Amino acid sequence: MSRVLVVDDHPMTLELLSARLEAMGLEVDLATTGKAALQRVAVNQPDLILLDVMMPEMDGFEVTRRLKSDPATAGVKVVLLTALGSSEDEIAGRSAGADGYLRKPFQKQELRELVERMLDH
Repeated sequence: MSRVLVVDDHPMTLELLSARLEAMGLEVDLATTGKAALQRVAVNQPDLILLDVMMPEMDGFEVTRRLKSDPATAGVKVVLLTALGSSEDEIAGRSAGADGYLRKPFQKQELRELVERMLDH
């Protein structure tokens, strides 16, 4: 069973994503900060991270840079989730090392297809 870490500082987003991913048969772990996400990855590495960009303390771009610069976690797929809609933001995410980018609000099918593609299902 594939494991997905969902990182977002909004409880409703965590709840929604968790329910949708579990319905896909995935094991889901949750974190509400970038720091907590890095700690969870160090203990139990997921197959995929769905990571909010705009969070207090450490944004998703910084979390992605840290994950991708560490050889132990560089191979973990990271998809940035954000309400930021400009192409510059998407370029910044890819420059940080993100494997994918999903704009909020997103459709259920859009999430499913992206997750399946990232997990090669």
